[in-house]
Amino acid sequence: MKKYDYLIVGAGLFGAVFAREAKKAGKKCLVIDRRDHIAGNIYTKEIERIQVHQYGAHIFHTSDKEVWNYVNQFAEFNRYTNSPIANYKGEIYNMPFNMNTFQKLWGVVTPKEAKEKIEAQKREYAVEHPKNLEEQAINLVGPDVYTKLVKGYTEKQWGRRATELPAFIIKRLPVRFTYDNNYFNDTYQGIPIGGYTKLVSRLVWENTPSRIKNSITGCSAVGSAPALGAGCRRFESCHSDHLSQKNRLKRRFFCVISSIFEVCLTTSQLWPER
Repeated sequence: MKKYDYLIVGAGLFGAVFAREAKKAGKKCLVIDRRDHIAGNIYTKEIERIQVHQYGAHIFHTSDKEVWNYVNQFAEFNRYTNSPIANYKGEIYNMPFNMNTFQKLWGVVTPKEAKEKIEAQKREYAVEHPKNLEEQAINLVGPDVYTKLVKGYTEKQWGRRATELPAFIIKRLPVRFTYDNNYFNDTYQGIPIGGYTKLVSRLVWENTPSRIKNSITGCSAVGSAPALGAGCRRFESCHSDHLSQKNRLKRRFFCVISSIFEVCLTTSQLWPER
């Protein structure tokens, strides 16, 4: 049976980055994924020369220059700026709510005017103890913003009326008193030209063995390697006898690192086993 220093569960962004850096450090890794492709949730597939994000759109954004320089080694990024709009009965509004939104709603021009309008509506329609999401949202931004820009999307997302949803679902609604339509506040953002799948395949060293369409319980080439990634908790519960205390600590540490990497993302070539 082959021996590896690390079993990486999930061939997504974290798995690819860790495999590359571990290989540079002289470690042997095996990457497995139960899906039939690499890149995890950022997987992209080219259809008629268009990179289709199979699991929903992903925009890479960060204010960390080191992270930005690192990822640009493996892909050229376009200058995409996320500036979504909302269509309410033919009326177009900028999202998230900003001064362009408020100017369209009420004709206000300055942040002071917008704040006063929102506060006046909140005072008029406020509920001391909101019983549902609708009452909570109106408490936060007033009825105009809620009715046109929150209600429809929320009910579509949850498949229920806002009055049937609990108030705690919405703790805050982002309101910006600037004319900047950029959804993110990060310094760097974009989408890799050629797609995320190409980026992830370039991240991994050519001689890093990988198995796709392979569940963690079906992998026989584990040995005593600590498992890292999305399925690592399940691995530890199923194979705890094979993990030393030191390796369990390693697993927990790298799961934390995984969550940090995933913050940078708000998706064909497969790796053969060698």
